[in-house]
Order: sequence, then structure tokens, then C-alpha cells
Amino acid sequence: MQQIIDFILELDKLKGVTRKTRPLGLSRYENSAEHSWQIALLAWSLVEYAIEPVDIHHVIKLLLVHDIGEIDTGDTIVYAEGGWAERKAEELKAVQRIFGLLPSHQAEPLLALWQEFEAGETPEAKFANAADRAMPCLLNLANNGQSWRENGIRYEQVINRLSAPISEGCPALWVYMKEKLDAAREQGLFGA
Repeated sequence: MQQIIDFILELDKLKGVTRKTRPLGLSRYENSAEHSWQIALLAWSLVEYAIEPVDIHHVIKLLLVHDIGEIDTGDTIVYAEGGWAERKAEELKAVQRIFGLLPSHQAEPLLALWQEFEAGETPEAKFANAADRAMPCLLNLANNGQSWRENGIRYEQVINRLSAPISEGCPALWVYMKEKLDAAREQGLFGA
């Protein structure tokens, strides 16, 4: 029991990992725990648009564990260019430490979920990755490009990071978002 409680209390630290996007109507930045919760609900809401049938319960598990490593590493804006292999190696060390707080029969399945999300090869992982990549963009679209403008993110960076994972996991969502992104470019909502 104590190992489980220690693990759950360690996860509370995810609430303190600040991201670069603000929740709608708020002046503060969102945290990674809020992000994980919101994308789980986004995926659940969009499940009928997945490129192929997926087990939504499995998708939600993937989304709930995918950012746990940020407890140790912090968040990196999705549009960052370069250094991803090093960041992911550090996240792997972090999740091994955090999941290692649990008994091995519980830790191993969680690590497998994290690795499945990172590999992005199963239908569930593709769909989960689509939701993960979409949500910061959807918030930026709703916030008049807040994070893009504050961080100097260009239209091309957004397209390069989002196009493949969203279109491969949820093509209808990418069609919707591409139209909105093109309109945002016309409105000058991107950084220079």
C-alpha cells in the first residue's frame, strides 16, 4: 500500500510542471496534469474520428502516463526544433524512476504504456499522439495565438510538428485544424 501511495503523491508533482499555453480566460499557464486530463477527454470525444477503430480505454491510459517523465525533466514546447532524442532519453530515465516507486507487477505495465505512446506505432498510440499534438494548437487558436506569439513560433513550425501525427491518428481533426491554422496565419497569430 505504501508504495502505491508514494507513487500517487509523486504524481502530484505533475501539477507543478508549467507549460507554455494558458488555459482559456486565465492569465496563468496550464500545467502538465491539466494537459493530460484535457487530452484524455479530447480523445474520448473524438474516438469516432480515429483513422481505425481503437480501444478508447487503452488510449486514455496512454494519455494519462505520457507526460509523467516531465516531473523530472520539465515540459518542452512541442514546436521546439532539435534535441528530441536527448529529451526522450531523459524522460525515459524519469519514468523508470517514477514507475519504479511501484511494485514491479504494476510498474512494468505503466512503463510499457509510456513506451507504446512514444513509439507511436499502434492504432491507439497514433490516436493518442494526435490528441496530444492537437490540444496545445487548439488552445492557441482559441487564445489568438498566445503561445505562438510569446515564443516566436512560426506557422511552418506548427505545420511541421503537427501534420503527420494528427493526420495519421485522426485525419478529420487534421482537416479541421489545417483550415483553422491557415486562417490564423492570415490573421497574423504566429510569431516572427
